[in-house]
Order: sequence, then structure tokens, then C-alpha cells
Amino acid sequence: MQPFTTVTGAAAPLLRPNIDTDVIIRVERLVGTTRESMGAHAFEVWRLRPDGTEDPAFVLNRPAFRGAPILLAGPNFGCGSSREGAVWALAGMGVRAVIAPSYSDIFRNNALQNGLLPVVLEEAAVRAIAAEVEAAPGSARVTVDLEREIVIAPDGTAHRFAIDPARREALLHGLDDIGLTLRQAAAIVAWQGADRAARPWVWRAEAPGRT
Repeated sequence: MQPFTTVTGAAAPLLRPNIDTDVIIRVERLVGTTRESMGAHAFEVWRLRPDGTEDPAFVLNRPAFRGAPILLAGPNFGCGSSREGAVWALAGMGVRAVIAPSYSDIFRNNALQNGLLPVVLEEAAVRAIAAEVEAAPGSARVTVDLEREIVIAPDGTAHRFAIDPARREALLHGLDDIGLTLRQAAAIVAWQGADRAARPWVWRAEAPGRT
């Protein structure tokens, strides 16, 4: 998982409430599509016209916001079905952080497990940042600093956010739950050895020639 420290760039304003995972990635794209190629299908129900051409009015098709690493969203982002592919699709199109007033719990957990940072700010703050980037598309830049737990708006205003310390540590080092567990590999092996010596009857005997 790619570590997350600080990301600076364009922030695409998509402030609709209740953007669900079926809009982020259609369910049929979860079959026969690799994780790495899901970004091409992100938001296709809004991004593409019925004839398959891009809708220039959709914010992520606009030159100023194409490939933006930050997405500004409305409340309850990522609601709907619990598909991890929604996070893969966002990451595949270059999104590293989403800033919204609230998230679906399952989406938030999927995001944190895949190196995408879900930042929670008050709705008024999200709208204020969106107004700034809309006023200067192509030049306004937003910074999401996980180390200091702040979002810096284009005008320099710092908005503080909070994240669970364990989640913050994992993101800073690019570790999912398995990676965090493996950091304790030496302690795990030591415990296994001690327990095997103390209670050999609970350990399955290894087949001859195996270790």
C-alpha cells in the first residue's frame, strides 16, 4: 500500500450528497475488470453520455480537475453496497483523498485499508474550499497533510481534522491490517515457540520432512 503523508493538487468539487458506490463503480465492472483498470470506469454513469463520449459538463472531465488527487464531496459519501471496488476505482483515477462531511462506515474502512484518506470536515468548510477552487480552476491548490492532520485551502486557511491514531500510523507507513500484524512477526514467532514447548499437545504434528 502506498504511504500517505502529504498530498497537494487540484481538488475536484463534487458536492452531491449520498454518492453511492454503484455510481462510483457499476456492479458489472466488478467482474472481468482488474483492480488496476477500474479507474477507467469510475463515475461512468455521470462521466459518459449514452453514446459513450465524455460529458464535458461533468467536473472530473473538466481539464482543471482531470486527474485531481483530491475529491470534495457531500455528506454520506460512499453509501450503498459494500464494494471495495469503489475505492479501487477512485484510486485508479488518481484520487488519494476525499474531503466530505461524512461517509458510509464500510466505505471509510475500505478506504483506509487501501491507502485512500477519508477526511471529515464540516460541510461549511468543504463548501468554502469548493468555492475557492471553482473561482480559480486550474490554479487553486489544496493540501491534505496527514502528519499534521490539516487541510490547507487555496487561501492558506488551515482546517483541522481528526483520525484514529492507529489508522494514521498505518497510512503514514503504507500498512494495511496484515502489514500492521507482520510488524509483530518476531513477537508472534517467539510466542508460538514458547507455547509449543509448554503445550505441545495443542500443536499439530508436522509431516515427516516438513518444517
